[in-house]
Amino acid sequence: MIGERLTKLLGIKYPVIQGAMAWVANAELAAGVSNGGGLGIIAAGATPPEILEQELIKVRKLTDKPFGLNIMLMSPTADDALELAALHRVPIVTTGAGSPGKVLERLKPLGTIVMPVVPTGTLARRVEKQGADAVIAEGMEAGGHIGELTSMVLTPMVVRAVSIPVVCAGGIADGAGMAAAFALGASGVQLGTRFVCCDECTAHPAFKEAFVKSRERATEVTGQSTGHPVRCIKNKLTQAFQKMEFDHAPVEDLEKFGTGRLRAAVVDGDVVMGSVMAGQSAALVNDILPAAQIISQMTREAQQILSSLGTAVSEVE
Repeated sequence: MIGERLTKLLGIKYPVIQGAMAWVANAELAAGVSNGGGLGIIAAGATPPEILEQELIKVRKLTDKPFGLNIMLMSPTADDALELAALHRVPIVTTGAGSPGKVLERLKPLGTIVMPVVPTGTLARRVEKQGADAVIAEGMEAGGHIGELTSMVLTPMVVRAVSIPVVCAGGIADGAGMAAAFALGASGVQLGTRFVCCDECTAHPAFKEAFVKSRERATEVTGQSTGHPVRCIKNKLTQAFQKMEFDHAPVEDLEKFGTGRLRAAVVDGDVVMGSVMAGQSAALVNDILPAAQIISQMTREAQQILSSLGTAVSEVE
């Protein structure tokens, strides 16, 4: 079985992690992925602590498998999420958008596995020294907030930089992408966009449909001028945002204009003026399936591809 280093670390069947997507990654989705043999993740985002606690309680009613919590360190509620992770003994925590030092200091003594998302090999080395158990190398193909490097370049750089397991994220939606990640040296993969289109995802049907209907070049990046670029499916919102940036609108105006747009898309189904955060891999998603089927199918395909490549190399030699 591929990815044994990661599966043994996390106590899961398949080396597949569900990405943390605000308003999308709730207890239902996390439990669906965990029950399917992967690692489901609840996204803390800016969720009020009383609501986040309800999700942490709910997920344990829906699954007895390992699950995780993502803490976005830039969030005003990050400290609350950290304390809830400690209180509820969340087994695995991923972090993003900031230095994970305080998370490692607080949770490692409790036995929590901590996996920071990293955009560079330099940061990967730093968090390894701080005690991270694994890192998630997320390329700019991913949806939502993105870095500057592609998964194809970032993943091998991070693999060379650290000795802990590396999870490849960004642009992966099928077995071929998973096989490519392992060829780059990754020990597992993280999927966000693909899991939007699974039965267990509670996002609005119109939000899911936007993913299924998307084609090549369906996404674009906005927010470059704010320093926090975001990849979304193109719509009237992204057009308006691009125009504001072209006209050099103040960052404060851009942030105000974008406030509440993600919730409008995910919860209310406004895919015209809502923020439909999605990765480039949306173009590879054509159906909505149970999470377990997505995980097992792509893992099987990846194993077949890697096996065939191994045979081909042997024949050449």
